[in-house]
Amino acid sequence: MTATEIDGLVRAASLSELRAAGRLVVSLGGHTLCLFADGDAVHAVDNRCPHMGFPLHRGSVADGILTCHWHHARFDLCSGGTFDQWADDLRRFPVELRGDDVYVDVAPREDHVAHHRKRLRDGLERNIPLVLAKATITLTESDPTGAEAFAAGLEFGVERRGDGWGRGLTTLTCFMNLAPWLDIPDVPVALYQGLADVSAEAAGEPPRFPLDPLPSAGPDVSVLGRWFRRFVEVRDAEGAERALVSAVRVGASPTELADMLFAAATDHRYLDGGHALDFVNKALEALDAVGWAHAEAVLASLPVQIASAERMEESNAWRNPVDLVDLLDGAFERVPAALGAGKARRAGWSGRSRLVELVLGDDPAACIDAMLEAIGEGADEVELASAVSFAAATRIARFPTTNEFGDWDTALHTFTFANAVEQGLRRSPSQELVRGVLDAAMSVYLDRFLNVPATRLPEPGSVADSRALLLELSELLDRQQQVNEAGQLVASYLASSADSRSLVAALGSALVREDRNFHTIQCVEAAARQFAVLSGDESGLPLVAAARYLAAHATTTRSQRQTFDIARRLHRGDRLYEEVP
Repeated sequence: MTATEIDGLVRAASLSELRAAGRLVVSLGGHTLCLFADGDAVHAVDNRCPHMGFPLHRGSVADGILTCHWHHARFDLCSGGTFDQWADDLRRFPVELRGDDVYVDVAPREDHVAHHRKRLRDGLERNIPLVLAKATITLTESDPTGAEAFAAGLEFGVERRGDGWGRGLTTLTCFMNLAPWLDIPDVPVALYQGLADVSAEAAGEPPRFPLDPLPSAGPDVSVLGRWFRRFVEVRDAEGAERALVSAVRVGASPTELADMLFAAATDHRYLDGGHALDFVNKALEALDAVGWAHAEAVLASLPVQIASAERMEESNAWRNPVDLVDLLDGAFERVPAALGAGKARRAGWSGRSRLVELVLGDDPAACIDAMLEAIGEGADEVELASAVSFAAATRIARFPTTNEFGDWDTALHTFTFANAVEQGLRRSPSQELVRGVLDAAMSVYLDRFLNVPATRLPEPGSVADSRALLLELSELLDRQQQVNEAGQLVASYLASSADSRSLVAALGSALVREDRNFHTIQCVEAAARQFAVLSGDESGLPLVAAARYLAAHATTTRSQRQTFDIARRLHRGDRLYEEVP
């Protein structure tokens, strides 16, 4: 039929034809609509089910309710409202009858950003991945930085999960940190995966009930910091939380708050396999992204994790056959003198290569002595931490595939912990956090058998076309256990003098097409952070490590990416399933 327009309305069909057929599919203004005659009423709706796009003209209507026969989503024909939150409301179009003609208003009326802002919250609360994907696509189209979607996920995560900051919020923050490195189409994919992890981790868990600060101006920040550490020491998470939020309320600066948290997180050794300090660092990075006005709610999510974490003083591996805790306690007593001696010699230290070699060695006492000596010779806190982070990345870059598969995670924990300590020191150097550098070095030492025999670092090959090499990397990661091949390819790309940011983007793209894996996400994000601060030949090693780790954990079923791709096609208006009328 030929569409005619009157007063902004478009003729869709004849009323008699519609009543005879019961329903008609029409194309108007770029939309495929289904017209329903239900009793005396006429309704016009988008023919695509808002769940996954199945054609609704193949559904059924009973008592004013339209049911999609694919997943049985139900809609009130009169309002378009759904009875199934995973499906979203159905778009309706105003109808006007003029004699035997049915006219439809196809002008856009809905604020899609506001709608999907609400739907993002619905998806988080109900753990509905497809809803999260749709909302993330719309919100990142409106705000390409992803900041709004990230802030919504952060707010939900810190208020919803009774056990506080965990894997989900760490995943989300890792992806937010990676976003500037990613190709534009991959940003919403990454944030969707992070938001889905936040939602999945909170699902079925009791909510948090935040504590109020102390009911007056109270003590100053230094006293609150001392109390915070004392409460963590005796595993009193509630006392620690109240001291922390009181410090925020009395005006503690971001640096003072970071120092409080890092001090408590390093009063004991390598808490929870490194996760506790890494979570603290990620919470601080999250606040950098959304603003420190959110500090009270975000930081209040940390004390439960810090106070309840396993302490490596309680671990046999840190006590026998060498008592590493005793070695570290002795070293901590020597740190103040070493820092004092090295203060006047800053910017003159040149012992990085030797220190990395000793950290990777098999003598923990010699390693500790070398680190204290480096501080005394002028190495600042960040330089010391950077050397240990590099050693930790080397463990992954030289990890042989003959090891048990789970040992990848052991090396990964050391690397992400070392990176978190370094990032913390870049934020706020402190004597207390230097303890974390020494802890990281001892964890590198404990991982030494994971490099026996150590895989050779890849020798770069000749590269004729660097862009083709990135395509080859993507194809390589379509196959399982291409660990050494992936490391070799990355080394060759880095030696080609091509744009290194494109390599990071390619690794990120390969990461987000897999089903999310917490440790792989951590590895790629930490490698990108290390790549950003290293220079010369060293800068490529963390990316070699990340490529090898990613290859070891690919391929997955990629079901999460399938969900996202469905959402993207629906967002574009693609006809996923419906026939062309």
